[in-house]
Amino acid sequence: MSTRALRTAASGMYAQQINIEVVSNNIANINTTGYKKNKADFQDLMYQEVHVNPLTSATPGNEGTSTSKIQIGNGVKPGASTKIFAQGDITPTNNQLDLAIQGEGFFQVRKPDGTFVYTRDGSFKINAEGKIVTSGGLPLEPGLILNSDIVNFKIGTDGSVTAQDVSGGSSPLGNIEVARFMNNGGLMALGDNLYSETTASGQPILGSPGQQGFGEIHQGFLEASNVDIVEEMIAMIAAQRAYEINSKTVKTVEDMMTMANNLKRG
Repeated sequence: MSTRALRTAASGMYAQQINIEVVSNNIANINTTGYKKNKADFQDLMYQEVHVNPLTSATPGNEGTSTSKIQIGNGVKPGASTKIFAQGDITPTNNQLDLAIQGEGFFQVRKPDGTFVYTRDGSFKINAEGKIVTSGGLPLEPGLILNSDIVNFKIGTDGSVTAQDVSGGSSPLGNIEVARFMNNGGLMALGDNLYSETTASGQPILGSPGQQGFGEIHQGFLEASNVDIVEEMIAMIAAQRAYEINSKTVKTVEDMMTMANNLKRG
């Protein structure tokens, strides 16, 4: 029994270590544009039925021969790390290349191998070819090219892009589409503020911003991280206390084993 208790307490310590790692990653990304916080999920381990003999009751006719069963668990294990895709604060930047999505949706960008990945980070740049790209150089899809004659451009909440040239005239350049998924939590985080589709997320559904359940695009704004520092600090303190209690469980079991050994010697 003491061995089971040690294993159970050790599993609790390991689980809280994972919990602290998830919380620390959230806190580290508190200023990351478009970052979505993680939440660690845990599952209890299998149970074993243990037969115990209750103490004989003084009630007449009770022979005290009956047995009962109790279920004893074997601890906890990390189940998953879930992304919480709650909306982050929309902050103004006054930069015409900064875009924020208010509501559902992701910007679609193309990797060098031709595959698509998705992001909520709208801090775009212009490369040497006039393409709108991410901070990592991945072009926004569908592609838009801004030539040297364009001095200003405006992006509407519906994703329409209108450019103003040096002569003062304006002309449409195209439209920015956004993608959404049936299950955002099933997306795979790749780092660099990028996500890729999986079988759990489902295939991307493309559409125009502001229509059919898609969020609107706001030019000159960025979406901040959705991490609540107060909530994360409370989670960190709770995880620390849980780790401490599990470590005290190990010490308690050790003391009990020591007392049992001393009884045998006596």
